[in-house]
Amino acid sequence: MVAGTAISSESGRQNGTFVILSCMMAAMGGVIYGYDNGISGGVTSMVPFLKKFFPEVYSKMMNDKNISNYCKFDSQLLTLFTSSLYIAGLVASFFASTVTKSFGRKPSILIGGASFLTGAALGGIALNIYMLIIGRVLLGIGIGFTNQSAPLYLSEMAPSRYRGALNMGFQLTAGIGVTFAGLVNFGTEKIEGNLGWRISLSMAAVPALILTIGAFFLPETPTSLIQNDKNHLKAMLMLQRVRGVTDVQEELESLIKANAISKTIKNPFKKILERKYRPQLVMAIVIPFSQQITGINVTTFYAPILCRTIGFGESASLISALIMGLVGTGATFISMLMVDKFGRRALYMIGGVQMIITQMIIGGIMAAQVGDQNVVSDGYAYSILVLICVYVAGFSWSWGPLGWLVPSEIFPMEIRSAGQSISVAVNFLTTFTIAQSFLSMLCHFKSDMEGTLVLEEDCWRERGE
Repeated sequence: MVAGTAISSESGRQNGTFVILSCMMAAMGGVIYGYDNGISGGVTSMVPFLKKFFPEVYSKMMNDKNISNYCKFDSQLLTLFTSSLYIAGLVASFFASTVTKSFGRKPSILIGGASFLTGAALGGIALNIYMLIIGRVLLGIGIGFTNQSAPLYLSEMAPSRYRGALNMGFQLTAGIGVTFAGLVNFGTEKIEGNLGWRISLSMAAVPALILTIGAFFLPETPTSLIQNDKNHLKAMLMLQRVRGVTDVQEELESLIKANAISKTIKNPFKKILERKYRPQLVMAIVIPFSQQITGINVTTFYAPILCRTIGFGESASLISALIMGLVGTGATFISMLMVDKFGRRALYMIGGVQMIITQMIIGGIMAAQVGDQNVVSDGYAYSILVLICVYVAGFSWSWGPLGWLVPSEIFPMEIRSAGQSISVAVNFLTTFTIAQSFLSMLCHFKSDMEGTLVLEEDCWRERGE
């Protein structure tokens, strides 16, 4: 924020409220993202859902007494239910880049909200696996648009001194979405028949409806007004409102100049390959890739299934997933308070060390205590749960929110939409790969749960036979 004449205290409070409400509404995309992440693991552990759509998995779980604890849920079709959302998001993110740049952040958020609503409705009324997967694909398209536009919106609307905290609102609301999913799953699991999972899948429409309606009332960002409306007066008034000062001429001129440069670029995806943008390009790839290979989405997607693997019952598994969601949300809130004070690098390092240590301990316990048909003692099972919560906390105040914050901050205007698209696409591609392969890896690598791979002799013996 540039120095300028301060607006009156009463007006300043109103402007602050306006900015916060606008950012909160845009961050609702994070609630839907988190909800769709968290809901899939819960419904895939519900018996009526498995009986209807994945009878082979249900049969293995209930009737095959000789099957390994690790292999009960090994099904490519089951993982496709989860991962199809992310491959759709990957494709949609590139279309979203064009929409976001050409028409503004607000239309992109609106398209995402409408796609969410359609996908939630289709999933809730699904009669067969095809309807179920198509519903997930539509949800993925919505995520592709909102994950492209919402972080940009937050970054461009937030004052510089609060940008880190407000932009982390996306990750905070994602954590709220995961927690909300856990609460819904825990409640609907007790409903007999198919109504329970239908409610779980349909409830994604609640935050989607809030986002879609709210998007009609969202103001466009000053950057987007300059890019698309070419109305510099309107952009200046919006800058004054969101910055809380009257003298915004320097920042306005900077945005106008950056926009003029961006207009000369016909192909931003080709432009971003130039040498001078290489640091931003590398970060656009490395940060989301590293964020996902921490293994967090394994926990988010399959927490109830992992808990059942180590001996928890259906209800206890859903409660455990809910606890993890609460821990993650709380840690993200703490991160919002620390990020602008301590900086991005310190949080990256602290959280990374915390995750490495807990993953190694979890892997060791799993290797020693969870066999093919072993019954894990309550002490070890709860120890694993506590360690997973410590791991989730480490991610949620470091790589989780920073994985969205840093890429949205580092791109100049002329390559911003392209850079954000690449970042989102890498995130989705890595997430899809992990989601599609994890249950199979869990079966074949056995004691690997979060990253420590221990091949057991009987696995090789089975292959030999």
